[in-house]
Amino acid sequence: MRISVCRKEHFNAAHRLYNPGWSDEKNEAVFGKCNNPNFHGHNYDLVVRLIGEPDPDTGYVYDLKKLKDLIRENVINKFDHKNLNLDTVEFKKLNPTAENIAITIYNILRTKIDDKYEIKITLYETERNFVEYPY
Repeated sequence: MRISVCRKEHFNAAHRLYNPGWSDEKNEAVFGKCNNPNFHGHNYDLVVRLIGEPDPDTGYVYDLKKLKDLIRENVINKFDHKNLNLDTVEFKKLNPTAENIAITIYNILRTKIDDKYEIKITLYETERNFVEYPY
């Protein structure tokens, strides 16, 4: 019997969507306002879902306090109130789109959580725009 448990977190970060291999005109055409050279920010909502079987002794799939601490230590402390392009190693050479941010968060947490758990990341960039990884 598999069931999922979720932890919702929030962080604020600035970024600029930009491909250095393109002209300024092409970056502007593709990324629009998100290409602002002075950056722009989002109030991200993050949902981390773990899927597994409840432990027969505790009834937990995963201790949500432990999950909260893992997310805060490895994601929130790293990205909250940061300029993703300038202040983080992860996005020095990776365009910080919502898609790439979600994949990066997944990869960070995947190394911290046992493989017996399936992990799903949902990242809301706005109330209406969000990505899920893996889908």
